[in-house]
Amino acid sequence: MTCANPASPARRHGAARKHIGRALAATAALVALAGCEDKNTFVAPPPPKVDVATPVQRSVTRYIEATGNTAPIKSVDLVARVQGFLQTIDYQDGTFVKQGTQLFTIEPETYKLKVEQAKAAEVGAQATVKQAEADYKRQVELVQRQAVSQSTLDTSTSNRDNAQANLQQAQANTKLAEVNYGYTRVTAPFDGVVSAHMVSIGELVGVSSPTQLATIVAMDPIYVNFTVNEQDVLRIRAEAARRGLTPADMKQFPIHVGLQTETGYPHEGKLDYVSPTLNQSTGTLAVRGLVPNDKRVLLPGYFVRVRVPFDQEKSALLVPDTALGSDQGGRYLLVVNGDNIVEQRKVQIGPVDNGLRVIESGLKPEDRVVIAGLLRVIPGQKIDPQVTKIEQPQASAK
Repeated sequence: MTCANPASPARRHGAARKHIGRALAATAALVALAGCEDKNTFVAPPPPKVDVATPVQRSVTRYIEATGNTAPIKSVDLVARVQGFLQTIDYQDGTFVKQGTQLFTIEPETYKLKVEQAKAAEVGAQATVKQAEADYKRQVELVQRQAVSQSTLDTSTSNRDNAQANLQQAQANTKLAEVNYGYTRVTAPFDGVVSAHMVSIGELVGVSSPTQLATIVAMDPIYVNFTVNEQDVLRIRAEAARRGLTPADMKQFPIHVGLQTETGYPHEGKLDYVSPTLNQSTGTLAVRGLVPNDKRVLLPGYFVRVRVPFDQEKSALLVPDTALGSDQGGRYLLVVNGDNIVEQRKVQIGPVDNGLRVIESGLKPEDRVVIAGLLRVIPGQKIDPQVTKIEQPQASAK
C-alpha cells in the first residue's frame, strides 16, 4: 500500500509568503483610512451672499381704481315729425356735423303752401277785425244820440269780438303752419356724429307715428360711468371730512382714464356726478366723470380703466413686488437684523405706485429687506448681506 506524498517544503513556503503579503496590505489600508479620517473634518460653508436694501421712501398719491364704460353726453334719434315723402339726404353717413346742419328734407312744398294759405286767412281776419271795429265805433255814437237801440250796439260788439277771436286763431294757424314747414328740414340739434340713414329717398315717412331717420351722438366731451365699493366710499368721505371738502368740492376731483390697449391713464377729466344712495344689492355707489374727447379717441360703449386720486401720503415705504412672499398667514418680507440673521416680517401691502409696491404696515424705513435670492435663504439663517439700492422703475404714462 502506497501513501500520498506530503507537500514539498517549497510549496509550503510560498503559501506562507502569500498570507503574510495579504496581512501587510490590510494593515496598510487600515493605516491609510485612519489618516483620511483625521483630515476629513467638517467645515461649515460661508454665509450666502444676498442682496439687501432699505425701502424707498417718497410721496405717494392714493387712488381709487375701478372699471367703467364710456357713454355719450347727448344721443338723439332724428325723427320725421311731419308726414311726407323723403326728398333729400344731405349728409354722409358717419360724418361729424355742426349744430344746425341740414340732414334731411321732407317734401317741403306742401307745407310751404299751407303757410301761405294760413297767412292769407290771417290777412282776411285782420280786414274783418277792422270792419267790425269801425262798425262798433259807429254804433256807439248812434246809441249816444239815441238813433239806434242798445241791442244793435250789442250785436256790433259781438261781431267785433268774434272778428278779433278769428284773427287770433288765424295767427295761431299761421304759426303752426310755419312750425310744420320747419319740420320738413331736419337739422342737427348739436355738434355730433350722425349714424347711417335708416330710410331712403322717396320713402313715405311720418305716416302714423314719427319715423326714425338716423341718430346723432355727441362725442366731445364724453361721460365715463363707473362704480365705487362701499369701503372706498367710506375712505373717500373720511378723507373729505378731514380736509373739509363739500360735495361740490368733490366734483372737482380729477379722474384718469385709460383704454385696455393703452399704457397708464392718458385721458384726464373731472368728476361730474355722484349718486346720493348706494345700490343695496351690489353695495356700490354710481359715479360719473366728464372727460374731454376732442380727438374722439374714446367712443361710447368702450370698457375703460379708471382711477381717482383722493389722498397723498408724504412718506410712504415701497419695495419691489419681487421681494414679497406669501403663505397661509398672508404676505411677508424677509428682513435682515443687526446680527445678519434673516427674519420673516408680516406686512400689509398697498397699491403699486410707479412699479413699486406700497407697504402699509409691518416695515420700518431703516429695515434691510432681502430683494433678491429669496429662494436661497430661510428665516433664522445667517447671511452675508450685500447692500444695494432699489432701482426706481420708469414712471408709467398718466
